[in-house]
Amino acid sequence: MKVRSPYNRDGLSIRKTDKVVEIGSGSNPLFRSDVIVEKFIDSNYHRDGNVKIYPHQHFVNADGERLPFKDKEFDYIVCNQVLEHVEHPEAFVNEQSRIAKRGYIETPSLIGEQLFPKKAHKWAILDIDGKLVMYEKSKMEENYANDYGRLFLNYLPYQSLAYKMLGLTEGALLTNRYEWEGEIEILVNPTDEYYLSFFTKPWDDEMIRKIFPPRSLFSEVKKLMASFCFLLKYELFLKKKPEPLLDLKEYINKYRDQYPELYKLCHEPRND
Repeated sequence: MKVRSPYNRDGLSIRKTDKVVEIGSGSNPLFRSDVIVEKFIDSNYHRDGNVKIYPHQHFVNADGERLPFKDKEFDYIVCNQVLEHVEHPEAFVNEQSRIAKRGYIETPSLIGEQLFPKKAHKWAILDIDGKLVMYEKSKMEENYANDYGRLFLNYLPYQSLAYKMLGLTEGALLTNRYEWEGEIEILVNPTDEYYLSFFTKPWDDEMIRKIFPPRSLFSEVKKLMASFCFLLKYELFLKKKPEPLLDLKEYINKYRDQYPELYKLCHEPRND
């Protein structure tokens, strides 16, 4: 069940004593994660850059649809920008709620997918009625050829204070931010006209208000101030990490005794 939409990964409801696992962290793992799981270690097709790991984290090479962990082994699970890639979403999210009590899922929104589309993304996703509603991009008529990701993901978030504030006050514009507890509600390739229309028809005023609920002036000012305080906290206290990130190969070399099979795999000659 969805419990809230955090500002971003730095505002998650993770307790100091929680055991945290992260699925598909790629080159940007959450520092708080104790265990990192990656399926693809020899290909960057599904991510932007090589796998990176902090020295204090434990690495597991596994498929997110078949995780090698016990039921409720973790207190919290993080899945950032991964769900849009997977082949079988139901199996993927069922594994998350099986091994963890609570968690966080972030994906591009439908608008975000249109602004910075990736060939590796199979699904367009919207958060509607507390459900992550997923629809195959191949079934849609939109043009996904123009990728403005460098502007909206790699430039503006680091150069524009106004853009950062927009991302905090209207987070649903570009991403779905879904913090959950217990079970994850998803709906894949809906046939119900209500959900289907968000992916196949122009949005009318009612549909817009569903995704972006109107706020009173008081609520708008309150949201703006809270977002600004969160931004200051992140920039001043949370941005710097006490440990350097290691490339996966560096990490495996450093801890080769713990990962003999991965060490061997990383050093096998490749036939490119």
